[in-house]
Amino acid sequence: MNEPILEMKNISKNFGSVIALKNVNLEVYPGEIRGLIGENGSGKSTISSIAAGMQKASAGEMMFKGKKWEPSSMIDALQNGIGMVVQESGTIAGVTVAENMFLAELVQFKNKFGLISKNKMNQKATEAMKAIGVSNVTGDMNMMTLDFQTRKLVEIAKVIMKNPEILVIDETSTALSQDGREIMYKLIRKFRDNGKAVIFISHDLEEIMEVCDTLTVLRDGTLIRTFQKEEFDADKIRTSMIGRELQGDYYRSDFTPSSQTETALTANNLKYREELKSVDLVLKKGEIVGVGGLSSCGMHALGKALFGGLELEEGEVKTADGCSITNPHIAVNHKIGYVSKDRDTESLCLSASIRDNIAIGGMEKYAVNNFLILNKKESEYVQKQIKDLAIKCSDAEQLTSQLSGGNKQKVVFGKWIGCGSEILILDCPTRGVDIGVKQAMYQLMVKLKEEGKAILLISEELPELIGMSDRIVIMKDGCITGEFMRSETLTDADVISCMI
Repeated sequence: MNEPILEMKNISKNFGSVIALKNVNLEVYPGEIRGLIGENGSGKSTISSIAAGMQKASAGEMMFKGKKWEPSSMIDALQNGIGMVVQESGTIAGVTVAENMFLAELVQFKNKFGLISKNKMNQKATEAMKAIGVSNVTGDMNMMTLDFQTRKLVEIAKVIMKNPEILVIDETSTALSQDGREIMYKLIRKFRDNGKAVIFISHDLEEIMEVCDTLTVLRDGTLIRTFQKEEFDADKIRTSMIGRELQGDYYRSDFTPSSQTETALTANNLKYREELKSVDLVLKKGEIVGVGGLSSCGMHALGKALFGGLELEEGEVKTADGCSITNPHIAVNHKIGYVSKDRDTESLCLSASIRDNIAIGGMEKYAVNNFLILNKKESEYVQKQIKDLAIKCSDAEQLTSQLSGGNKQKVVFGKWIGCGSEILILDCPTRGVDIGVKQAMYQLMVKLKEEGKAILLISEELPELIGMSDRIVIMKDGCITGEFMRSETLTDADVISCMI
C-alpha cells in the first residue's frame, strides 16, 4: 500500500456561482476501504463522481495506476477500472434487468444475422445477479416489477460484473434494508481482500466506522481531515463534519407515548398482491407511528396505499371525516402529504426549479381560485419554505437536480409542509442526508407532532424508529407481526425479534 492507485490533485468544481470543491487532494490505496463523510453539499458525491467519469473537474488533475486519468464518461471509467454505484436511481424503468445491465454493449449478444440474442443476454444478467448473492432476480424481469432495493442491487451487479479496480459506493446502503446491506458489505470486503480499493460514502457514522479502514471528512468543498482506523472517534468525526458541536436533542428526549385519542386516518383490511395481507392501522393526531421490517415486508407498499397510490384488491383507507382515499389527488385535497423513499422519481421533478417543486403543492395559498397565480405571493410562499428549512441553494430558480440529497429532501418537505398537510406519510425521510440535516428533520417532526399533525414514519433504521416513534408497528411478509409502545427500555433486539 505504498503507492496510491488513485491520486486526485487540487480538484476544484464550480456549478455557476456555487463552489462544490476547493483544491481537494485525495489519495486512495489498493486494499483499502476509504470512507467519505460530511454534511450534504460537502463535496463527497462530487469528488467521487469526477473520479468515476460522471462529470469533469473545473480544475486539477487525476492519476490512476500511475497514469493520467481523464475518463470521458462513466462507461469509459467503468471499462477502464473505476465503477460507481450512484446515490439515486441508476436504472431505466420499463425495460428488463438484462437490458439495464448491457444497454451500452448489446453488440456482444448479436448473432450471425445481426440480431440480439435475448436468451444469452438474460442468462448473463441472471449469472451476474447470482454472483453478488441474489438468486431470485433473473435477466428477463422487467425493472418496473422490482422494488427500490432490488433495483439498487441490479446497479451493484452491473458494476461488479466489470470487476473494476476501484468500486465507488455512494450512499447506496440507505436504499437497502439489512439483508441487502449484508450483501453489499460482503462484496466490498471481498474487493478489499483481493487488493482492490473501495470508496464508501455514507451519512451513517456507525456504519462507516464499522466498514471502513480510513475515513476522510469533507466540509464545504474542502478536505478537513483523514482518520486512520485506530483514530476513529465518533465525537471527533462529528465535530470535523459540521465544525461545531450539535446543539439540542437528536432523537426525542421524552419517553412518554402519545395520549392523543382523535383519529386522523384509518386503514381497514388492506390487501395488495403479496405485499399487504389484511393490514389494519389507525393513525391518530399528534402521534408518530413508526413502521419497520426487513426488505419486502410490505412497509413501503403500506405508505403508498395510505396515500392512495395503489389500486387495492380489498380494503379501504379513510380520513377522520369518512372520506375514502382512493387516489393521490383525493389524498392531497384532504391534507395528506407523502414523502417517497425514491424521491428523485416519485417526489420531485428534477428538471424543474426549487420554486416549481415547492409551489406546486400550495396553489390555494397564492392563486385566485387555483387559477390566477399571484407572483409576489408565490415568491413569498416559496421563500418562506427555503428559509424555514434552511435549503442550501443559489436561489429559488436553481434546478432541483443540482441540489445535494439532503437539500432535495428539504424541498420535498417544503412542498408538503407549506401547503399545511395535517397527515404526513414519511417513507425513509432521512435517506441520504447528513447528521445535521437529520437532527433538523427530527426536530421538525417533533414540532409537527406538537402541532397535532399525524405522522407515519416508515424506516429501515431501528435507532430512528425507536428514537422518534410513539408507537412502532413491525411488518413481515405483508402482515403486522408486532407493536411496541414508546419506552426507555425498548431495544433493537426487542424489535428485531418481530422481524425475523
